[in-house]
Amino acid sequence: MQSGFEPCLLAILRLSVGRPPGTDLAGGWLPSALARTGHLVRAAELAYTISDELEQGRELLELVKAAAGAGDLCGAQALAESIPLGQQRDQALVALVPAWVRAGERARAVALAERIRYPHNWGWAWALLAKAVADSGDIDEALRFAARADDEVSSYPVDGTENVLALLVEVAVATGDHDRAAALADRVEDRFRSRNPAGWSKPRPLAVVLAREALAGDLDRLDALMSTEPEPAVGADGTLCGWALGEAADQDMVQEGDLDEVDALPPSPRSPLDAWDMACVLDAVAETADQDVALALADRAETLLETGDGRDHDILLRSVTLLLARHGQVERAMALADLLEPDLRVGRQAEIVGELARYGDTGGAEALAHAIPDRRAQSSALIEVVRELARRGDPDRAEALVHSITDRWAQGEALIAVARELARRGDPGRAEALTRSIAYRATRARALAALVELSEPSQACRLAAQVVVLDGWNPVLPVLERIVPRSVSVVVDQMTS
Repeated sequence: MQSGFEPCLLAILRLSVGRPPGTDLAGGWLPSALARTGHLVRAAELAYTISDELEQGRELLELVKAAAGAGDLCGAQALAESIPLGQQRDQALVALVPAWVRAGERARAVALAERIRYPHNWGWAWALLAKAVADSGDIDEALRFAARADDEVSSYPVDGTENVLALLVEVAVATGDHDRAAALADRVEDRFRSRNPAGWSKPRPLAVVLAREALAGDLDRLDALMSTEPEPAVGADGTLCGWALGEAADQDMVQEGDLDEVDALPPSPRSPLDAWDMACVLDAVAETADQDVALALADRAETLLETGDGRDHDILLRSVTLLLARHGQVERAMALADLLEPDLRVGRQAEIVGELARYGDTGGAEALAHAIPDRRAQSSALIEVVRELARRGDPDRAEALVHSITDRWAQGEALIAVARELARRGDPGRAEALTRSIAYRATRARALAALVELSEPSQACRLAAQVVVLDGWNPVLPVLERIVPRSVSVVVDQMTS
């Protein structure tokens, strides 16, 4: 008690913590929280109990990033150098290169980049170094490091080269060399056209380049990629797109004697830019594009939906729908939502309501939410409107809207945002009183946890204790990580004792 409020709170945490059966402390949020709060050694001890070497390396890599983000670069580097697997050790060291630059230790960053072991990581390390130096304002050094990165990927092209080139585009833009940026973007496009990588690597480098150009009002490259080109035909040597057809394909697709007929068929048109790429572009610019650019991209996306081959159609449909709603084009967005099955349509309509509210039309969003026929989707939509009203500094109207939500759980979810805004505006008493009207204990605990970080220390202690009583230590620990860093180690020690 002599040291103030902290011992009481830590005692409450100790009393509340138990280890549920099957809890794995070696991975997940708790070890990273230990690393962020100055207990990197303890976190590493937990990670080293993982028997699978690959999984252990992944966890150690996350701890390195967490410690570096918290400013413990020396500890992070020592841990990185101890990672057994060479590739993951390289990845950890690469992640530390820009961190040392941001800490003002450029010489250490350069020395670390020189120590990267595997050639396929060299280009990425030097590109990250160039970007960090460019962000610091040193144009000449940034250009020198960018040239080194370019040399590495040019002399040793590997998977991921397009990612390095896309980052070098950003460096060129940051240094004011727009001609160089355009030339690098051309190389990204060339690799895209020659390799056409699988859609799982989101966001794809070409989409990053296209998004940057679109934000600058330049849609020329996007339009060129959208222009259709013929599908390659099966040739007499049994190849398709440069790859030999397998035996099954030979039997099922091309019967003996039919090759001449196949060659005679007119090739079907397709766009080299697929739906996934376009969705990545739309998602990247949704928050920052001006109205003209957003609508121009939406027009092109709808064209691609009509003429594309159908792969990832639903992903692009969602992206263009929300982009339109985000820019106030609610009728077009709802028309696209009407293309979905009824059980999916109401969920998309709720998303449209949220984007329309973020656009600023909270009145229209509220009306649209009430028009949704499905009760659950309507509640979800109204939650988003309440959150946006609170974020915009109108807690009174937000609270009034909560009463139109018929689902008690959804009411509680919406009230969290209202209580947080009231506390932020200096009315903690009203905020706390509002949390008492929340029906569900777990939701009420989360609302109180949101108030902890906005309260004075003694008040934060009292609220945190209430959270623990309501729903245990889980909801409050992420907040206490910043207020009482020792709380994370107390919980872990109690769970492992």
